[in-house]
Amino acid sequence: MIMLKKTSRTFYIPISYLELGLKEAVTSAYLCMRAIDEIEDHKELTDEVKVKLLLGIHDIFKSEDTMVTRTQHLLSPYQEILPAVTMQIDDWALLCPSSCAPIVYRYIAKMSLHMAQWVQSGWNIHTEEDLDRYTYSVAGMVGELLSELWLWHDGTQSDSTKAIAFGRGLQAVNILRNREEDLHRGVDFYPDGWGFKEMQQYTRRNLQIADSYIADLKDGPALKFCKIPLSLAHATVNLISAGGSKLTRDAVLKIVNRVTG
Repeated sequence: MIMLKKTSRTFYIPISYLELGLKEAVTSAYLCMRAIDEIEDHKELTDEVKVKLLLGIHDIFKSEDTMVTRTQHLLSPYQEILPAVTMQIDDWALLCPSSCAPIVYRYIAKMSLHMAQWVQSGWNIHTEEDLDRYTYSVAGMVGELLSELWLWHDGTQSDSTKAIAFGRGLQAVNILRNREEDLHRGVDFYPDGWGFKEMQQYTRRNLQIADSYIADLKDGPALKFCKIPLSLAHATVNLISAGGSKLTRDAVLKIVNRVTG
């Protein structure tokens, strides 16, 4: 939870409200995904090394055998430049309850493969379909994973297509917010001919589907969890549209208090 708080203010709060078992599962999944995301976005690693590491993690999580030994062997040559959240990916994997570990590991393997493919392609995004594929790879499948974890935990049923839009909408907010930073590192997630208006419409469209996703959820931990990041996403889009960039800590706490009662 200390590492989670260091790496994500947005997800630390809703995860901290989860029940035992589900809390460990979601924490494990989030930190593993953050670990590989740090590889994909790393400023010092070459694309060749990124692909090697991401494909290596894909193979390890797909087989699950000797995970600790294999991850450390893979990552240790880069321990001086990789962040702690990445170097400890085996710790986060082992945190996951054994009964749902196959679900989490399957998605970590899948996301690692997709990220490696995006690195290889140079993150080439020209059409809305390209953007959909990218936002699915790094966030839409997180929605799918969460839906499987809700079902595993207490039988909560959810719409997996809407779950993808939930993850996709949260990622689109990040794309809006990090526009200048992404361009500075040579990556443009906007399809050809798109400006702020089109990306904002794309974001709001997915967030509307995400609203429908959580409206279908029964009362319980899944609904309580999803309400927080979705409310923060809506507030962030509104803020960006008004010329701001990031919610203040006080604004975040007010939103969380309103959502959680």
